[in-house]
Amino acid sequence: MNKNIIRNLLIGAAAIALVACSSSPTGRSQFVLLPDSQLDKMGVESFAAMKTEIKTSSNTVLTKHVQCVADRIIQVLPEEYRDQAWEVVLFDDKQVNAFALPGYKIGVYTGLLNIASNQSQLASVMGHEVGHVLARHSNERVSTQLATSQILALGQKLSGESTPIKQAIFQGLGLGAQYGIILPFSRAHESEADLMGLDLMAKAGFDPRESTELWRNMSANSGKQPSEMMSTHPSHSTRIDDLNSNMAEPLAIYQQLVSLNKQANCY
Repeated sequence: MNKNIIRNLLIGAAAIALVACSSSPTGRSQFVLLPDSQLDKMGVESFAAMKTEIKTSSNTVLTKHVQCVADRIIQVLPEEYRDQAWEVVLFDDKQVNAFALPGYKIGVYTGLLNIASNQSQLASVMGHEVGHVLARHSNERVSTQLATSQILALGQKLSGESTPIKQAIFQGLGLGAQYGIILPFSRAHESEADLMGLDLMAKAGFDPRESTELWRNMSANSGKQPSEMMSTHPSHSTRIDDLNSNMAEPLAIYQQLVSLNKQANCY
């Protein structure tokens, strides 16, 4: 295969991570191909399917607790997001997880409530997940994967007759794109959502210091993590360090609310 083709493909793949069509709320450059309305539609459809496949919790106390935390966070969102018809569902499932989807949908699994032991720890998770929506991370991930696959497919088509050597080269390029672009890009999303969630939970009246306690709980209740290079998520210790490094401003916001007796009370 022509060496120029390989070189151009590598340049094209690198460009995916650099091209900026917009900026995230933190000012990070973004690569976005799809209209947000399309992602909203996908989110609504996915959420509707989940509600038919996973049992909704009948525990009214826990449901009200989750809704209260969500409502506090929604109240401090930018107007374009705050004024939407958010739907919050507590799923009766042992998964230690929560999510927010384009289309203004929030899902929490009851298993998470065994780890997020108080309102502020739950707010840390929910703020993080809502941060993904505000930063359009779903659109970025879909756009990056779409562009990467198209570049590799085009290069394979232009490179002539298929041979075992050529197939091996393109498999290597595919792995390089996965670990060199897509996975680190996802880790960037997770770190950005952590910091956005920290800001949101503090503005909503939750103690931001509990965000690090949450990840200590997660670490104590999880098995061995894959290395960061092979994962879409930062390690627990990395998240704790990053949160602590960015704690001063959110903590000041929270303490100001406490002084005014405006902190959250979702117990």
